[in-house]
Amino acid sequence: MIVALGGNMSDSYASCESLLEAALARFPQAGLPVLARSGWWRSAAWPDPTAPEYRNGVVIVEANGSPRDTLGILLAIETAFARERTARNAPRTLDLDLIAHGRQVIDEPGLAVPHPRAHERLFVMGPLAEIAPDWTHPVWAETARALAAKATVGRDARPM
Repeated sequence: MIVALGGNMSDSYASCESLLEAALARFPQAGLPVLARSGWWRSAAWPDPTAPEYRNGVVIVEANGSPRDTLGILLAIETAFARERTARNAPRTLDLDLIAHGRQVIDEPGLAVPHPRAHERLFVMGPLAEIAPDWTHPVWAETARALAAKATVGRDARPM
């Protein structure tokens, strides 16, 4: 299973990176052991580039439950890190997106797997290409490496 992590508000942590590390430390306790992880990437905030920069990364985790169970765990971790859902694309402490759950393709209210926009985002496909360059998108049938090369959103994303 692939999860993207991101945020641009550090809350009570020294930095966004330290908040992301703390969130990542919760994964095994929540039943999502981390099998591989990317480095942290940085990118400008969107749609308001005057907001703090984002930090993003990707992990591959072992998940024994259903995609909906996994999403519930991710949402609970977000809540524990003061995630508030206000306006779309608003600054946030923590954003955990379920990018893929095996080869499953699901489109239900409140659950879309693979993530419907991940293939367009360099700040997702770039970190994924670091740890699984040959992972193949179950819908687009292209590798993470190829999708990163042609991503159209977050083109300024770079490894830290």
